[in-house]
Amino acid sequence: MFYIKQELPINGQIRAKEVNLISEDGEKLGIVPLARALDLAEEKKLDLVLVSPNAQVPVCKIMNYGKYKFEQAKKEKEAKKKQKVQETKEIRITPNIEEHDFGFKAKNARKFLEDGNKVKITVRFRGRELNNTKMGEDVLKQFISNLEDVAVVEKSPKLEGKNMFTILAKKV
Repeated sequence: MFYIKQELPINGQIRAKEVNLISEDGEKLGIVPLARALDLAEEKKLDLVLVSPNAQVPVCKIMNYGKYKFEQAKKEKEAKKKQKVQETKEIRITPNIEEHDFGFKAKNARKFLEDGNKVKITVRFRGRELNNTKMGEDVLKQFISNLEDVAVVEKSPKLEGKNMFTILAKKV
């Protein structure tokens, strides 16, 4: 997800006649002419930054703009680090799956769900198996009942072409 971050107008880019000024330590200095605000920022060797251009009287703050941008980038990076991308893992089975294979696939599905991923269980029908879709539906229902302690059905079993699938998500 990319979004363009708006650059704040600083020093000479500000076009207002008067501004509501805030000092570098957050103290309100009131409404002052732009030239006076620029002089105050210059005296403290800092930048005058327009933080709220849409207010009745635009609000400007005296701050180190380079440091501010660095801290914003750092916060953004930290927030991105804490995000968990949720994946959908797929498990493919056949309608006449053996008991041991079923247990193995169910164990993997349980592990995926506990890791916070969604699981898509797909039953693939081959040849004449397509005539008896009830078997595939029974296998999916057995899978769902096996995992009902950790999973909730997000999408109930549905037949699409030669495949029947269901989607499970972690219980909250």
